[in-house]
Amino acid sequence: MVMEKTMITKPSDRELMVTREFDAPRELLFEVWTDPKHLEQWYGPNGFRTETLSMDVRPGGVWRQIMHGPDGREYKNRVVYSEVAPPERLVYRHAGETDEEPVHHETTTTFDDLGEGRTRVSMRLVFPTAAELEFVVKTYGAEQGGVQTMERLAEHVAAMPTARREVTLTRRFDASREDVWRAWTDAEVLRLWWGPKGFTAPVCEVDARPGGRMRIVMRGPDGAEYPMRCVFREVVKPELLVFTNVPLNADGGALMAGLTTVTFEEMGGQTEMSLHTVMTTMTERAVPMIEGMNQGWSMSMQKLAELMASMATHPTSRA
Repeated sequence: MVMEKTMITKPSDRELMVTREFDAPRELLFEVWTDPKHLEQWYGPNGFRTETLSMDVRPGGVWRQIMHGPDGREYKNRVVYSEVAPPERLVYRHAGETDEEPVHHETTTTFDDLGEGRTRVSMRLVFPTAAELEFVVKTYGAEQGGVQTMERLAEHVAAMPTARREVTLTRRFDASREDVWRAWTDAEVLRLWWGPKGFTAPVCEVDARPGGRMRIVMRGPDGAEYPMRCVFREVVKPELLVFTNVPLNADGGALMAGLTTVTFEEMGGQTEMSLHTVMTTMTERAVPMIEGMNQGWSMSMQKLAELMASMATHPTSRA
C-alpha cells in the first residue's frame, strides 16, 4: 500500500527523517529533484517560492538558490553535492554563502524502487548537534516544512502533463478463447506477435499466475532494444489477465509505469478480446514512446490476428 502521508521520525537527537511513497518511478522522482524547472514548482514549504541562481548536480557541484517567503523575506541557500548516484541517491550539505561559514546540516536523499513504478523517497537530515536540530525545528518549523515540501512534490508529480495516457482496444478473433489465452500466456506463442510491425521479441518469459512475472525485450528494425518487466496481479484462466507493465531504460531503470487489463469472451467459436492499458507516471524520456502507444498496440493486435488465422489454417503450428 502506498504511504499517502509523509512520515516524520527522529532516528537520533541529531537526525530528522522525512519519508513518503509515490506512485511514480524513481527516475522521474530523481529528475524532478535535480532539474531547476521542476524544483522551482514544488521545493519548499507552503507559500514559499524557490529561485535557482545556478545548479551543478555532480560531486563538488553547487546549487545556489533563494527561497522567497510569503512575508517577502529572502533565504539564500548554498547546497554542495558530495554524492550523486542517479537515480538512487543524493548527498549534499546546506552551507552558507561562503566556505568559511558553518555547515548547517547534511542531507541524504534516497529513492528506493518499490516495484510496479512506485518509489519511496527518504530525506535524512543530520545536524552537528542536537541543539542545532532543535533550533531549526522550533525557529523554522523544519518538521512541518518537510511534510509540506513532500506534499507539494506529490502534487507536482500528479499534475505533470504527461502523467497519464490510456488505450482501450477491442477485437474479435476467429479463434477459440483457449487459443487466444495461450497466445498471451505461452512465451513461445507470445514472442510471435508481441510488438509493433517490424519488431521482434527475442527475449520472452511468462509466468502467468498471481505474483508471477513477465519479461519481454523488444527489438526494433534498427536493432535497438526495448526491455520491459511485468507482474501479474490477477489471472483467471481463460477469462482475465491484469498485470503491471514497466518499460525500462538501458540501465534497467523504469521509464514509466502502467497497468494493463485483458479480458477474453467466448462468442460462438470466436473470441472477443478487450485490452485496456493506462500509463500512470513516466519520465520525460518516455514521452515519445507514449505518443505512439495506441498505434503500437494496434499493430500488435493485427499481428496477433494474423497469427490466430495462421494457426487455424495450419493446426500443426499450435504445437
